[in-house]
Amino acid sequence: MKQAISRRTLVAGASAAAATAVLTPSGHVFGKAPDDPTAGRSLVFEDNFTALDPAVWYAGPKATTFDTGFYGRSAFARISGEEGFLPYSIVQTPSATDGTALQISARYIGKDMNVPKYYGNKLPEYQWISGNIQTARRNGEILKGWRQGYFEARMWFPAHPLSFPAFWLMNGRSILFPKTSIELDVVEHKGWERNLYGAYMHEWGKPGEHHEGIGVPIDVDVTSAFFRYGVLIDDMRFYLYFEREPVVDPRTQRPVDWKIGRAAEMDQFGDVFWPLLTLALRSDVPMPEPLAQHDHQTSMLVDYFRVYA
Repeated sequence: MKQAISRRTLVAGASAAAATAVLTPSGHVFGKAPDDPTAGRSLVFEDNFTALDPAVWYAGPKATTFDTGFYGRSAFARISGEEGFLPYSIVQTPSATDGTALQISARYIGKDMNVPKYYGNKLPEYQWISGNIQTARRNGEILKGWRQGYFEARMWFPAHPLSFPAFWLMNGRSILFPKTSIELDVVEHKGWERNLYGAYMHEWGKPGEHHEGIGVPIDVDVTSAFFRYGVLIDDMRFYLYFEREPVVDPRTQRPVDWKIGRAAEMDQFGDVFWPLLTLALRSDVPMPEPLAQHDHQTSMLVDYFRVYA
């Protein structure tokens, strides 16, 4: 299902960005996101989600030793599910590239739960089960990871008063050495903001703690169809893409071009980024009272995840 995307929204100001031109090691230009993020790169990984492969994707709490790995209002289920609910399924959908997509769902259980180490088991507003998959394990094992390249997920977000789906990347060392972790949030979406999503970069811990963030306004409803969300990591630069078009920061009217301050540290330790695909529920907004019956369950779809390097 293809919808028209306004180039004015996405690429306005690109010519001004070229004024700070400095070449990266790969020949791209600081301050100017490449028009085609796949140019000069080959497809090195692709999952079209005809199945959820446990050899690639670890399901459950975020891979970390810093805390329990849960956040927000829901418990992330293991691959076998929690509380009798399995949030991971492969569904048929004609809008998907190969006719199938991964569906990650959230359901309100509404009674005391017994999810290991989940802080919300006995809190009625937190008695939700949802899903998170990632290519890393909590013991520090990286199942799939890449230092550089173009990372893209094609997803369909839900419209819901609490939903908080995301496609994001963490660095490998963040699991066992969380005091200096790197988090690249390619997209985070609030289910009630149909024409807006967030993108962020966090380098946690001292020294060198560093944060960036923007709200990305677009002239389509991202809960209405599949859309492509991407990030190009080129050495120390971080460029965002929506439908393969460079994303423009509405404050500067220039393409997003953030610097990864710990890039040299990653290279020193041979570190890589690993992806997460998450359906969370926000805890910083009131839970609807009463919760409408049709909002007791919601789902997001993932058509594919790809890496070009």
